[in-house]
Amino acid sequence: MSTSLDPRRAFLRTGATLSAVGLAMLAGRPALAQGMKADVAKDVDILNIALGLEHEAINAYQLGAGSGLLQKPVLDVAVQFQGHHKAHRDALAATIRQLGGQPVAEKKLDEYATNLKADSLKSQADVLSLAARLELGATNAYLSVIPPLSDRALAQVAARLAADETMHFTVLSSALGRPLPANALSFGA
Repeated sequence: MSTSLDPRRAFLRTGATLSAVGLAMLAGRPALAQGMKADVAKDVDILNIALGLEHEAINAYQLGAGSGLLQKPVLDVAVQFQGHHKAHRDALAATIRQLGGQPVAEKKLDEYATNLKADSLKSQADVLSLAARLELGATNAYLSVIPPLSDRALAQVAARLAADETMHFTVLSSALGRPLPANALSFGA
């Protein structure tokens, strides 16, 4: 089992308790956060787990782009998805700072390469399979924070992050020639 899944499991276990304050700040709505009670340290920890996942995704796409295994149109999509993850990273880091926390540092590319077993990538399909697996994990992680939210605007922020990840997973699965999920409600379970 890859160690890269451990942060996702931690996020899934703790992500459902992300407070409304944390998501309000992530949504860029500090006025909404005022007056809400929260365990800010817990929110910072949860947001840092999410930030770690975004760092991993950015570096996974970097490894794929630098592998020489991706054909031009696929490379363009990988770079676009990496840009989405950079935007997620920036929003998460800014939110962590607004909450008074310190954003988790990005590891070196070599560490991600080892954790993701980049040396086993031998084809475009291998790169896409890795990316699809990471995107599915991120989809499920972000979906896990939605149910406990009572504020619709905050739930929308988490849903928008999950939607990006779901779109990435779907495009990658299609590029791999994989069928759509057979069952309804297949994400977030």
